[in-house]
Amino acid sequence: MKRLIILLFTLALSIACKNLKTENKDSIVKYPKTKTVDTVDIYFGFEVKDPYRWLEDDQSKETETWVKIQNAFTSHYLKQIPYRNDIKERLSKIWNYEKIGMPFIAGKYTYFPKNNGLQNHDVIYRKLNDTETEVFLDPNTFSIDGTTSLGGLSFSKDGSLLAYSISEGGSDWRKILVMQTETKEFIGDTITEVKFGNISWYKNEGFYYSSYDKPNGSELSAKTDQHKVYYHKLGTSQKEDALIYGGTPEEKHRYLYASVTEDNRYLIITPRVSTSGNKLFVKDLSIENSKFIPVLNHTDSDSYIIDNVGSKLFIVTNLNTPNKKIVWVDASNPTPEHWVDVIPETEFVLNPSKGSGYFFADYMVDAISKVKQYDYQGHLIKEIQLPGSGTADGFSGKAKDDALYYSFTNYNTPSNIYKFNPKTGETALYWKPKIDFKSEDYESNQVFYTSKDGTKIPMMITHKKGLKLNGKNPTILYGYGGFNISLTPAFSIANAVWMELGGILAIPNLRGGGEYGSKWHDAGTQLKKQHVFDDFIAAAEYLIAHNYTASNYLALRGGSNGGLLVGAVITQRPDLAKVALPAVGVLDMLRYHTFTSGAGWAYDYGTAEDSKDMFDYLKNYSPVHNVKKGVEYPATLITTGDHDDRVVPAHSFKFAAELQSKQTGNNPTLIRIETDAGHGAGTPVSKTIEQYADIFGFTLYNMGFKELPNKIKI
Repeated sequence: MKRLIILLFTLALSIACKNLKTENKDSIVKYPKTKTVDTVDIYFGFEVKDPYRWLEDDQSKETETWVKIQNAFTSHYLKQIPYRNDIKERLSKIWNYEKIGMPFIAGKYTYFPKNNGLQNHDVIYRKLNDTETEVFLDPNTFSIDGTTSLGGLSFSKDGSLLAYSISEGGSDWRKILVMQTETKEFIGDTITEVKFGNISWYKNEGFYYSSYDKPNGSELSAKTDQHKVYYHKLGTSQKEDALIYGGTPEEKHRYLYASVTEDNRYLIITPRVSTSGNKLFVKDLSIENSKFIPVLNHTDSDSYIIDNVGSKLFIVTNLNTPNKKIVWVDASNPTPEHWVDVIPETEFVLNPSKGSGYFFADYMVDAISKVKQYDYQGHLIKEIQLPGSGTADGFSGKAKDDALYYSFTNYNTPSNIYKFNPKTGETALYWKPKIDFKSEDYESNQVFYTSKDGTKIPMMITHKKGLKLNGKNPTILYGYGGFNISLTPAFSIANAVWMELGGILAIPNLRGGGEYGSKWHDAGTQLKKQHVFDDFIAAAEYLIAHNYTASNYLALRGGSNGGLLVGAVITQRPDLAKVALPAVGVLDMLRYHTFTSGAGWAYDYGTAEDSKDMFDYLKNYSPVHNVKKGVEYPATLITTGDHDDRVVPAHSFKFAAELQSKQTGNNPTLIRIETDAGHGAGTPVSKTIEQYADIFGFTLYNMGFKELPNKIKI
């Protein structure tokens, strides 16, 4: 009977795709009809219609049916692309090489993630000294379909115990499991309903973690302004876990992070009300019934404790120093008036790490890494000679570690891992991937272009050497521009295939990011968010003016906040590009803060309730509210996950419905909804490959390529 029902439903979807009717008479493409409802919100006396409000209910059968019909329609369209399978085969072939992540030491073992090639998830291996490695933890065994993934690892200070989190179906809600590392046996202390925060051990007795009260039914009912820190003592049930911080009016925060210093002396709490700015408190665990001492009792900076030596706390901060610095202070009186500079602020943004008793100051110089080694008195030991221009990551470890590891990559160089001796300064190549991609055949160049208001913006342009600048090169312009996040050079297997196909990859460092410190970030927030869109538009115009590409061969791509970027730009400049690829985007700017953890993004966006000026500003660029009839928008492939509980899929659903109902001409608007998937992290490799094949195939097909622009090795 079940098979018959599935067969009948599949048949119904097939008929729907072949005999589609729509109320949009101006579009050549005939889309599935999406019903509308008479929902109206009032903002400062102004009425805003929300005809697709019903799609916000991700638990309803009606929404589920809409998802299935849209996916069937999208699949029907994508199947006509003649080279889609060729791209998938090439992606699968190039992806199929051994990948190793950064090694780290816990107890007597060295652990590292490894993927043999096409495994859906990396496997955690370990070794003792230089002996043969063994599988320690294999996330590929967590579920049959690969939709359960490893969230994070936290080893006890002596390495004898491990607490790790898992995510099911891409959800941000996690479970924590505990095991003995020597025997790999579980000890029965499973913790459920955990979201955000981290896991931090206190001795071998227990660990701290953070969570919200999980909602009943729809995720939309979650109270995300009441994050709480709990302590779990081993051998007890979760209901006995002690509430350490949060839940009271004075401790009401959206994000709480708890960590214990390496010497087990201090518990550190960093409360946040938004994604930028945090308070900072410390508690001396060596003193019974000690109280939390405020280091910072306001959210005017991003500050955290990177290490301690006895009662001396080392703090990384951008308080009155936009590019960050490291200071020290005694824990007995840790407020800012007592801070002493260790590594002062420079003209470049500081992103430090610590290991082997040293600080490693990674400076971003126009988004390129420069790393310097300092002792804890702030004396410069040396500048680390990196393999080239790109991104270095690592140099992290415990104080007693004799060796540290770091990785190096850029847009055309796969990540290599190096072993570094902090005492002698010697560096040795630890691992180099054997990938079917010739990095030496590609080049990556940085240019600076001028945005609308005269601001200079850096952009990296990567492509095959010898590329002709004839204005006909398929180009993906990728951007983000938000939340103090920096886009630094990093290799991507998918992007490598795009360049093999003859494509150009262009990535600008837009305002709103963190490449030039907190001032650069703030220049792209709230009532200045238009700067980000202007920067992206100017990047496209630079590529066109310098004959890299033309509008007919340009695709705009971005995810999450970058999905907002793409949505805003195509509604402001529908003529700019041929293809738009918004992924898991924040697209309804009037209601984003009412979904799940969305209210925590208000530092970057503001909210429609803040003021009439803020409401007007958001409404004027909100992608869902700025789709107009009679306009031909770019060919658009919207991608999202049906289990995304960070940027809920309703954003993408409503934007797709608006575009499909108003699009003029023959550029298609499709939505590809990954089932049992979330915001992106933990997505199985097999699903990732399929998605990129669809994205690249859709892009080239709508640029007019009847065959691949460059032959690729299958």
